[in-house]
Amino acid sequence: MNQDILFADLQTWDSERKAVCFPAQQAGALIRCWVSLAWLENQAGSPLADEAAILTAFAEYRFDLEEMAESLIEEEAFNATGEIEVG
Repeated sequence: MNQDILFADLQTWDSERKAVCFPAQQAGALIRCWVSLAWLENQAGSPLADEAAILTAFAEYRFDLEEMAESLIEEEAFNATGEIEVG
């Protein structure tokens, strides 16, 4: 694990984007990382009906998501708005 990339224990559900945002920090820069509801539902194996269920699923897969986001940050695989999209 790269200690230059830190993840806060924060996550927010964005109902318009249908994704969970979880921030990372690298060299003082804040990087917004996203995971889609579709990815979380695929991992959970069932639909996630509300925000509480979505955030619970996110917590279950947090470690894996942070590792994937870290790899994408290291590869500089940012989207057009400078964010990381995992799954």
